[in-house]
Amino acid sequence: MNTPDLHEPGEACLSCPSRFSQLRKLGLRVAESDHVIALAGNPNTGKTTVFNALTGLRMHTGNWPGKTISRAEGGFSYEGKNFKLVDLPGTYSLLSASPDEEVARGFLLFGRPDVTVIVADATCMERNLNLTLQILQITRRAVLCLNLMDEARANGIDIDTRQLARDLGIPVVPCAARSGEGIPELIREISIMAAREDAPAPRRLPLEIPGLRLALDRIEGDLQETFPQLPQPRWVALRLLEGDREIIEAVRSGEIGALSAPVHERLHHSA
Repeated sequence: MNTPDLHEPGEACLSCPSRFSQLRKLGLRVAESDHVIALAGNPNTGKTTVFNALTGLRMHTGNWPGKTISRAEGGFSYEGKNFKLVDLPGTYSLLSASPDEEVARGFLLFGRPDVTVIVADATCMERNLNLTLQILQITRRAVLCLNLMDEARANGIDIDTRQLARDLGIPVVPCAARSGEGIPELIREISIMAAREDAPAPRRLPLEIPGLRLALDRIEGDLQETFPQLPQPRWVALRLLEGDREIIEAVRSGEIGALSAPVHERLHHSA
């Protein structure tokens, strides 16, 4: 596994109308990258260790545009493809109630990474599944990295990863990143997911309130009519009902309509 050099995109690359506005807004450096991968997870799940194991400690650091929140970017190559890895701030939810949550959600929603790697602590799955389910409402182009499996085994915790993968509808890879356990398997699953041509529908959570479901269905229908390629209209509709200011502005400005393709398709659309 070799780590490619990372450089700023060239002028011609940045001028691609299908992608430059969102990527520049997010400050993403994408030159020589075939796929963009987001790394998400709760704090204290070993996410930084997973990032280091994937990138071999070669990284670029800085802040998110307009924020004091630090960001790390790295890369790795696998089977002739270059993967750009963006480490998102550790967060417990995507409700945009804090600057870290706002940054993480904004990148997942508007950056549309080809794959989101969700790092979870195998010793306390209940706490981590909340964020996992929220991410799956935006995208199922995801892989769950079940980290700290060595600690889970030491505490007598047994996890049926195959059943968990069936329940979630995404690959689940048991890992102990400190020792490198599971990292080759994680890279392979990332590569497979990034190469998928289809776009699995986001996970729909059941709603038991009839009035809310009717309102949600109506708004979702309006969104699909206005933005027919929007990949997660139900999630956006729910955020509108909750009065989410960021999503309201994105719909009002039409910016939400830019979310019709994964980032690698936007990167190479004009190639």
